[in-house]
Amino acid sequence: MVKNSARAVELFHALADSTRLEILDELKGGECCVCELTDTLQAGQSRLSFHLKVLKDAGLILDRRDGRWMYYRVNAEALDELDELVDSFKQARKARRTASCC
Repeated sequence: MVKNSARAVELFHALADSTRLEILDELKGGECCVCELTDTLQAGQSRLSFHLKVLKDAGLILDRRDGRWMYYRVNAEALDELDELVDSFKQARKARRTASCC
């Protein structure tokens, strides 16, 4: 069983959208200004803001303000958390393979 299932749901919900995955894909190259994301993803500001909020609320991205611009980057600690979560599923699968069902 996942230690914190509510956290797992939050993370997987944030990842369960193609726009949010595109945002993360853009941010894997480093920090981006919101205006760069808007241009690159060809997304409206309100639509992009919604998806950025979901990612930020899940802790997958971090932001910082510089003057009137917001910059976003991937939160490496959240990626480590995702790695641990996926590894826990892998370990459970391996344990089940060796156990008898009857």
